[in-house]
Amino acid sequence: MGLTAGIVGLPNVGKSTLFNAITKAGALAANYPFATIDPNVGVVEVPDERLDKLTELVQPKKTVSTIFEFTDIAGIVKGASRGEGLGNKFLSHIREVDAIVQVVRAFDDDNVTHIDETIDPIRDIETINLELIFADIEVIEKRIPKIEKKAVLNVDQESVFEYKTLKWILGTLMDNKPIRTLKFNENELALIKNFNFLTQKTMLYVANISEDEIADFDNNDYVKKIKEFAAKEGSDVVVISAKIEAELGELEDDEKEMFLEELGIVETGLEKLIKRSYKLLGLETYFTAGPQEVRAWTFKKGMKAPKCAGIIHSDFEKGFIRAETIAYDDYIKYNGELGARDAGKSRSEGKEYIVKDGDVLLFRFNV
Repeated sequence: MGLTAGIVGLPNVGKSTLFNAITKAGALAANYPFATIDPNVGVVEVPDERLDKLTELVQPKKTVSTIFEFTDIAGIVKGASRGEGLGNKFLSHIREVDAIVQVVRAFDDDNVTHIDETIDPIRDIETINLELIFADIEVIEKRIPKIEKKAVLNVDQESVFEYKTLKWILGTLMDNKPIRTLKFNENELALIKNFNFLTQKTMLYVANISEDEIADFDNNDYVKKIKEFAAKEGSDVVVISAKIEAELGELEDDEKEMFLEELGIVETGLEKLIKRSYKLLGLETYFTAGPQEVRAWTFKKGMKAPKCAGIIHSDFEKGFIRAETIAYDDYIKYNGELGARDAGKSRSEGKEYIVKDGDVLLFRFNV
């Protein structure tokens, strides 16, 4: 399972520049609204030093990283939920992603126009968030009349439950609060899953600052405001310079290290973005390692071994017998599978085993 994220933002906040930098997909970046007319999808490999070390140790024929899929969605403007600008066509693309990455302008530059003429990151965030809220309200208002009569007359309990839940959510949205601020039980989550609400999705704000502020971004007043806003709704903020990311995208690995060192930063914006997204979505990584292939697999924290096996192939889950398990640190320390087994660090885990981040697994199954 790869991670999918939709990159949204007002026109000219650096959204497509960031997308170009991290995917090298060449989306049109222009200094006017609606430069991106069709959604652009780019796939990047998730950087993981553990995968590199496993490859070095095992020397497989090939190495496969887990992936992060970005969809660059055209700049949303006020009124998008009612069809303004490029409107609902683009809101619909956001429904297909796991997380929303909202790029917010946190820099001053007279050469880059702003759709509202002045720089105000909180106003920009609220513009985007309101459009997402309006879109969710529309979904609920279309559904409620279809179940209202049955619910009011208490004809069946499913309608009563759905009506009550949707009215509760609607009240939250009408207060201009996203659905992700609510706490749901299992039954409520099962009910709303198919609605694919936009404001239920994990939101990660990306503060795009100028390149000369990247080493000392905590002093950026725009960044401070964005972080305060995000904290109130339980979201997170990653600070990047899209311009720097664009420059890094043109460099070889050894040149990147030198460039980052000169700037006084230890990791790229892409690396920060992926790590933070994984944490917010509760994602972790396990590995499979053998002479043919060393591979990273993304899974949901808390998943049991059979479900993780099913990520590779459904037959692995159906016929699951056990998972031969070695912790990553032990795998490296004892020089691979044989060494770890001789040291007593290889375990045979059953169906109830909860897979841990970094586990090196070999699934035994029979179909």
